[in-house]
Amino acid sequence: MKGLTHLIVAIDGPAASGKGTIAKKLAEYFNLSYLDTGILYRAVALQMLTKGMNEKDSQSAEKAARQVSIASIDHTRIRTRAVSDLASKIATISGVREELLDRQRRFAQNPDPGKDGAILDGRDIGTVVCPHADFKIFIMADLEIRAKRRWKELLQSDPTVIYCEVLEEMRSRDERDTNRKDAPLAVTSGALVIDTSNKSIDVSFNEAKDWILSRRF
Repeated sequence: MKGLTHLIVAIDGPAASGKGTIAKKLAEYFNLSYLDTGILYRAVALQMLTKGMNEKDSQSAEKAARQVSIASIDHTRIRTRAVSDLASKIATISGVREELLDRQRRFAQNPDPGKDGAILDGRDIGTVVCPHADFKIFIMADLEIRAKRRWKELLQSDPTVIYCEVLEEMRSRDERDTNRKDAPLAVTSGALVIDTSNKSIDVSFNEAKDWILSRRF
């Protein structure tokens, strides 16, 4: 792969595994455009909640998905528990995934000017969005550890958050992500698997970085 000029890196993994932080650090190191694809589903969920759309109506969800623009996403308002929970539910709707798929692929193929490629993180990047990505990485961690990470994060804005509730929400989300009919969360062939349960972000980042470097040059 020496001489590769347009690099595409696919990162998948469950919630709070650390994939987003690792992806951002890799994007900075390799000069790549970065997209957290989860914000697209969160944006759809936020729009449905704001407009009072029926959460169980797939047509309403698909309509909301058609109106989502990466550039106009409100990154503050999409980070609530309600938005997160609904985003996971609407991600099981095939029509919503289809509406958002092309946008993700366009991002991968058309990085920002001056960038050497793109890195995307989500649940189906290596399997569906970018199946021919140059590098695929799967970030994982134990459920209880991930739930504790998310709980501590939520405590910063809501001191009343209960750990057990966060744990059950994450357990349900994992089940939806891995068992949905379309584009379930799964480790793709040839992917580097990193378990961050007992590793720092820096150690995990260096493992991913060194793996890419060893195969790119």
